[in-house]
Amino acid sequence: MTSLKDINPRVRTITVSSQSSLQILAEDIKRDIAKGAKKSFKDTIDVSSGDPHRTGIKPVTFIRQVLAICLYPQLLNEESLPLDVRLRAQRLLESCDGESVGSYTESSGLRHVRQRIAEFITRRDAGVPAYSKNIFISCGAQKAQMVIVKLLSRGEGHLQTGVLTPLPCPHTLPMLLEEAGVKAVSYLLEEERQWAVDLKELHRALSTSRGCCVPRAIYISNPGNPTGHVQDRKSIQEVIEFAAAEKLVLLVDEVYQDSVYAQNQEFVSYKKVLFEMDKVFRESVELISFHSLSCACVAECGLRAGYMEIINMDPEVMNFVDTMLCTDISTPVTGQLALDLMLHPPQPGDSSYDAHAQETWFLRATLFQNAERALKVLNDLPGVRCQPAMGGIYLYPCLHLPLEIREEAETTRLEADVWYCQKLLEEEGLIIGAGGTPGSHHLRLSVCVPPDTLEEVLSRLSSFHLRLINRKAQDRALVASNRRSCKTIRSEPLMI
Repeated sequence: MTSLKDINPRVRTITVSSQSSLQILAEDIKRDIAKGAKKSFKDTIDVSSGDPHRTGIKPVTFIRQVLAICLYPQLLNEESLPLDVRLRAQRLLESCDGESVGSYTESSGLRHVRQRIAEFITRRDAGVPAYSKNIFISCGAQKAQMVIVKLLSRGEGHLQTGVLTPLPCPHTLPMLLEEAGVKAVSYLLEEERQWAVDLKELHRALSTSRGCCVPRAIYISNPGNPTGHVQDRKSIQEVIEFAAAEKLVLLVDEVYQDSVYAQNQEFVSYKKVLFEMDKVFRESVELISFHSLSCACVAECGLRAGYMEIINMDPEVMNFVDTMLCTDISTPVTGQLALDLMLHPPQPGDSSYDAHAQETWFLRATLFQNAERALKVLNDLPGVRCQPAMGGIYLYPCLHLPLEIREEAETTRLEADVWYCQKLLEEEGLIIGAGGTPGSHHLRLSVCVPPDTLEEVLSRLSSFHLRLINRKAQDRALVASNRRSCKTIRSEPLMI
């Protein structure tokens, strides 16, 4: 199996992404509006990334109540708060040094929370055991991914570490790999099969990478970000067998595991499938799975906490992981405690159970209904085709833009979808992510927003899209008319 012991971190120059450019432009527009500039919109709406609270999704009450007590323990005596909230807060405070969230924790996280994460994983995977010593808490899933990728990173040129990465992929992943000094080896997801992972494509990508880098890992997003696909057991098993045969580490991003909403679909973890396979696989395949507070239903992005579970890793490498996490001293304690609350919600009979169940049901129902609504509107637009999502928080429509639009984008040295998103922001105040898939043009649209916000988003997007398409059609008709006029003039005899 691939050794991860050789560490060679690098510093790379990171290019500004299209997402960053849109955010900069949005800030300029906000300043102009504040200064009195006249726009057709009163404010900007950002649905380009997974930050539901920014768009108006309300936080889960149970989590905020418990954290409020942890931050201000005098509230333990506040009888207006539910009893189970106060009891949970008391238990979490007892797990902190000095019974205070102001204390440092071990670099890998509070022992109590790590044990609770292990208990959640064991329950989720129907009894497949998880152990706290294999759990590492970090400042979000991305931080954990960066730690692992830096451990993988070594060599330059044809000896540079490579990681197989899907296209499309999370929009932050290419920059993360670049910063770590790792080469992205792209494998294409099959759009016409609802973004399925294709085994032949994995082999093709691996074969073409030989000689230009040394592939050492494969990155998987399940449920897919931004595609919304969900892998079944057969697909997961094929990927595990592929990783085992090619001696690749499996890096599995499972942060949207609680947001699978398509009929007849369920989330199955890579670890569960691995432990259902033969002993030769479950004892040798190196698997690292990631989860985060930024998931769809909790969406506590600002608390900055996530975790990774590491399976079948060399103990010496595990020590390196812990050492590298020390560079952040410790993940914010409030975020660590929120992980416990996310993974262990109130149970039947608890004071907060009914209210919590209703809130989380409403969030999941909103996500499902929004995905259905947005899918219909998008597919009704000329030149737009969108695959239905099975889970996650994004839709990923494909744009088939007229030649005139693509040529205009080329004059600005922008990809057509990036140009489209910039124009959309300038004319409608709407921030939607550009796809980032070579050879095609896509948009990235979060549907984890309040329903009325989604309607405003779809209205602005539809208005812009139809106006753009009609304007180009009119320009084309005008050019054709002028050409016909010129031919008529040339054909008429000269009168003296």
